[in-house]
Amino acid sequence: MTYLLLNAVFLAVVALVAGVAMVRRSFSARFIAAVAVTLTLTLLLTAVFDNLMIGAGLFSYDPEHISGLFIGLAPIEDFAYPLAAAILLPALWVLSGGTRLGRTDD
Repeated sequence: MTYLLLNAVFLAVVALVAGVAMVRRSFSARFIAAVAVTLTLTLLLTAVFDNLMIGAGLFSYDPEHISGLFIGLAPIEDFAYPLAAAILLPALWVLSGGTRLGRTDD
């Protein structure tokens, strides 16, 4: 199994959970902006630190299981996990009844 296929399955589950969260609750513009900023920063940090770790030889990927698309030294598949986290965790927070972003109970 390739990393891309594994990521596709995992991201499909993330999309399903996020879709359920969107149907159950309406998202404010502030919430969406916070998720977008989180996603951007997480992907940027992944690009920087994964490239550093791969360059230092801390880990590598089997060339037979990656797509061959890279951002620096990091294969594109490496970015699925921060993408999933930045979408899944806020969706789970909303579904669990967590406090809404930007709302205070005074």
